Amino acid sequence: MGESSRIAGQDSLRADARRNRRRILSAARVVFAEHGIDAPMATVARRAGVGVATLYRRFPTRDALVRATFAHQTDACAQALTEALADPDPWQGFQRLVETVCELQREERGFPAAFVSAFPDTTREHARVCEQAERDFMALVRRAQAAGALRADFHPSDLAVALLSHCGLVTALPGDRAASRRLVAYLLQSFRAEAAHGALPAPSALSLRSLPLAADGSQGQQPSRA
Repeated sequence: MGESSRIAGQDSLRADARRNRRRILSAARVVFAEHGIDAPMATVARRAGVGVATLYRRFPTRDALVRATFAHQTDACAQALTEALADPDPWQGFQRLVETVCELQREERGFPAAFVSAFPDTTREHARVCEQAERDFMALVRRAQAAGALRADFHPSDLAVALLSHCGLVTALPGDRAASRRLVAYLLQSFRAEAAHGALPAPSALSLRSLPLAADGSQGQQPSRA
């Protein structure tokens, strides 16, 4: 009887932990949408109805909370890259990848800032995943260039700048799908080989992993734990 009670108690604790996790992630989506991912962690805890200590037990860093909050979206980006590489048409693969990422930026408030943020406490595993994604993206770029579809002077930072521009648009004009789609179409057309006319200035030093917190005006510093 005592053993049964102990097991029941453990199950109850696990259920409470799962509920707290769901409440924290739900609250984080709302808070990050309203205030950006630099919002105080205490604000997330209050919205979730849990203590700050409980939040930090589940998510020791802001990085961990942001990644968990937008895990579905980042997984979707990774899947889009895999599908783009598998597309027999190199340009269609490239185009679909850009459109998918921009759609995620548009539809999930808070995700634009998460997508273009650099986190100081990035784990070794996360860094490995990012490096693999960059290699896969460059393979996609080379395929599209070899097919004569993507301009020869395209640089990876061009996509970083494009996503930063789109991030600013969807943050300033949330819900304006027409503006978003038109900007994405403009950007994609500018990447086509036939759009190349004359030499471009030197590429930006930006990369997909070095962008600032564009959506809320931050400059990429370590956010406060408050």
